[in-house]
Amino acid sequence: MAVRSGTPMSSRDLHPVAESLFSRFVGELREKLDDPSLNRAETCRDAIAALYGVRFDAAALEDESIPLGVRAQWATFDARNITLEPEYYADVDAARYAAVKPLIWLWIMFDRSPPGQNAWLGHEVRRALAERIFARCGRNAKFWHFVEFTYGYNLSIGDDVVVHRYAFLDDRGGIEIGNRVSISDYVNVYSHTHDINDIRQVSLRKTVIEDHARLTYHATVLAGSHVGKDGMVGAMALATRPAPGMQVSVGIPARPIRPKARPCPYCDEEARARQS
Repeated sequence: MAVRSGTPMSSRDLHPVAESLFSRFVGELREKLDDPSLNRAETCRDAIAALYGVRFDAAALEDESIPLGVRAQWATFDARNITLEPEYYADVDAARYAAVKPLIWLWIMFDRSPPGQNAWLGHEVRRALAERIFARCGRNAKFWHFVEFTYGYNLSIGDDVVVHRYAFLDDRGGIEIGNRVSISDYVNVYSHTHDINDIRQVSLRKTVIEDHARLTYHATVLAGSHVGKDGMVGAMALATRPAPGMQVSVGIPARPIRPKARPCPYCDEEARARQS
């Protein structure tokens, strides 16, 4: 039996009290993140502590009556007390990364918290963070659990994009994702590459995914690749060269094997306008 994607198999309605709580949490988070009088690192630290059920008190970190392991955990709530892998890369823009690092750390810690498994709340929190991390985050972008990216500030995402679980977007050299793109579970998209003889030599190459493209399960798109409008990169495929629009590309390396019969009606703007 064919089922349309997005068709509810059971009710997705939230209890009114829960929906009110979640909406207030996201609304207050947005307001605090945009308040120039507040320290962004402290705002994110306090949000993480709240997600883990801790009433944070910076002075408690020096309280010897509290177990050392507990205080070490509390210290990690603050992005200023941790390092992330991108900070070790030679091409990182330290000032730009420092500005978004607390938000990235909140995203990571949210995903690993009990509330982070709540799809409704997760979409709202991640979108709020993406709008303040990425170079561009379009309308109604949706991010599922454990999506990762490198710097964030070199990532541009269009309207109605869906990024599924465990996708990795390496934006070191820049990634541009168009409107209504679907990125499936465990997809990897890269924008940097290493010299074959000297691993220390890194080349940054912008990767472009055009409107309505689909990157399906476990596909990998290498740096500098270009996936055309309405193009599809099949499951487990490795895109090392342009993947043409309106074509299904599969294999290692990925090659077009057949044209698509028609654009997806949901993605086709004219069709969407007629339906509305």
